[in-house]
Amino acid sequence: MGAGDVGVADAAVQEGRCRVSAILEASDVSKSFGGLKAVQNFALSLPEGGLHGLIGPNGAGKTTVFNLLTGVYKPDAGTVKLAGREVQGLRPFRIAEAGMARTFQNIRLFGELSVLENVKLASHVRVTHTMLGAVLRSARHVGEERAITARSLELLRVFNLEHRAQEQARNLPYGDQRKLEIARALATNPKVLLLDEPAAGMNSTEKVDLRGLIRRVREQFKVTILLIEHDMGLVMDVCERITVLDYGIVIAEGTPAEVQANPKVIQAYLGSTEEEAAEEARKEREHAGLAHTPQSAGPVTQAISPQRTAEQRGAGEQRGRGE
Repeated sequence: MGAGDVGVADAAVQEGRCRVSAILEASDVSKSFGGLKAVQNFALSLPEGGLHGLIGPNGAGKTTVFNLLTGVYKPDAGTVKLAGREVQGLRPFRIAEAGMARTFQNIRLFGELSVLENVKLASHVRVTHTMLGAVLRSARHVGEERAITARSLELLRVFNLEHRAQEQARNLPYGDQRKLEIARALATNPKVLLLDEPAAGMNSTEKVDLRGLIRRVREQFKVTILLIEHDMGLVMDVCERITVLDYGIVIAEGTPAEVQANPKVIQAYLGSTEEEAAEEARKEREHAGLAHTPQSAGPVTQAISPQRTAEQRGAGEQRGRGE
């Protein structure tokens, strides 16, 4: 092999490493519902082991993106690759088998089943025994069921739910139901875990615990995490990079600090740029007869919230959008 061949081989190896390092890739993914363009040319590249946030005002298209990635919706255009394999258009259970799991904005547990049974059900995506083997209680079936029970109990132990294993899922406190959803998703042994507003409905103490839990899940289970969340403090604290959606379009992507200071992000949440917001505040002070006081030079990150008020966005802004 000549020097030129070695150079070509090295380049091919490096290209292969780049492809493998991106465990989840979405390119130019679009989805419309009638005349509503819910998601337009969405692009995302998640490195293996990454912890990435997906944020945007209410109705920006975040959950629609999750539904496109996990097969609930079929994209009108674009590709989704999981570990290098195209999965767009596959049915949700096939995508789960390929290694992508999710939780939901609204909790979707099997309330009549026990906490343990909820986790065990999800584990069956990885079984190899047949229905006949289950009926005849073959050695393979018995062995796999024992392994599933043991792993399910271990997952419950991680989430401090082992002592509730035999309780009906519907009887759990709200915060524990959220934890059970994450445990159930992890039971599928995913490469990528999608968390849709896991802090919704949690109190401040539960949210603090959730931050540590998300980090622990990433480290312990070696899973890549994509997180939708409206609690900006949580997102900025745990995520390494963040993608911002507005009206189904990616308007920013970067580190938490970069996103916080991005004028397009500030405008999407507040309806004005930082400079415009400062000028409005100055006028309000003058109108109130207050003396001018120096303002912080930093971005108005504390003002970022999931809601746009009528005053900030305009009372007439009522365009239909896909969440």
